[in-house]
Amino acid sequence: MTRTTRRRAMVALTAAVIALGGGVSACSSDSGSNSKKNSSAGSTGSTGSTGSNSASGSGGANGNVASGSVAPSGGPAGDLQAQYEQVVRNVLPSVVQITTSAGLGSGVVYDDKGNIVTNAHVVGQATTFDVTLPNSSKSITAKLVAAFAPDDLAVIRLDNPPGDLKPARFADSSKLQVGQITMAMGNPLGLDSSVTEGIVSAVGRTVSEPQSSGSPGATISSAIQTSAAINPGNSGGALVDLDSQVIGIPTLGATDPQTNGSAAPGIGFAIPANTVKSITDQIIKNGKVDNSGKAALGVTVRTVAGPNGRAAGVGVVSVQDGGAAKAAGIQPGDVITAIDDQQITDQSTLSEVLGGKQPGDKVKVSLIRASDGSKATVDVTLGQLTS
Repeated sequence: MTRTTRRRAMVALTAAVIALGGGVSACSSDSGSNSKKNSSAGSTGSTGSTGSNSASGSGGANGNVASGSVAPSGGPAGDLQAQYEQVVRNVLPSVVQITTSAGLGSGVVYDDKGNIVTNAHVVGQATTFDVTLPNSSKSITAKLVAAFAPDDLAVIRLDNPPGDLKPARFADSSKLQVGQITMAMGNPLGLDSSVTEGIVSAVGRTVSEPQSSGSPGATISSAIQTSAAINPGNSGGALVDLDSQVIGIPTLGATDPQTNGSAAPGIGFAIPANTVKSITDQIIKNGKVDNSGKAALGVTVRTVAGPNGRAAGVGVVSVQDGGAAKAAGIQPGDVITAIDDQQITDQSTLSEVLGGKQPGDKVKVSLIRASDGSKATVDVTLGQLTS
């Protein structure tokens, strides 16, 4: 995988899920056939704490799954168009619409047993769902298997999966290269079975989702940045390559705080397929995640302000028994100000720093002690986030 330098982008992030009801808002809702809801950055960690969309093809009582197309012109452009159309025919039947009482998003058929992978912020607090398959006018009920908020992933299972269910194929995302052509498939703004295209703009990004009702937020490491439009309703859908394989699950679109939170065109993020496969397989097999690959400090924290009123660190609210912080002598009331010389100002920066670490890594944590206000540095061996 081509790696990029880990940088904190000067943009805000908004989760691409639609909320039912409401008007247009950068981080809440969107009118039209349905409206919009978005997500932000979590408060606990074991912290571990637009281009335009176009409907593809034709036909379908509830969708636009391509059933035929105009013959492309000859030459390389025609060959590429034909390849695009073939990818749509291959993958779009595996992308579903998920509806809850709060909103709607997308999902990807994972196997023929009715398991569907989506974002944790799409399922929110719901445990039952209506799932609409492409080219279908009737929904199928489904139930939550489990969600893993730290990676913003969840699995739901159809109550009565049809016999012709078409599971998607997932790629080895470690082989992605910047510049690869991508297509995002989902249900943006309630426009079912829509497709946008772009490229892999970068790999290896660490991005933090905002926190919202129904979603504690998540820090996604090794995220795929794409120029394919990611709009509300695309969350949980498929980011695919020209081999008709899912390379990632779209989850975030960027907004520009300098333009009052309007969309930042051409900047979207997806959870890489290798993470999706690892977490989904564990949820299906065990109903939980024991091997997340995400580093954990083993604390619950809150942002604290300095004398000037600005965020100046994270205060330890509680320490997990048997966790990394407990073993290192970190205590409730201590304020964490840095990890390995990387300044920690708030919960988001703590999540981002831990997102760049691995379980078992040894780090130096700088503290202000609750007992006497003295400064201290302790050695910590990071643990692992679990369900």
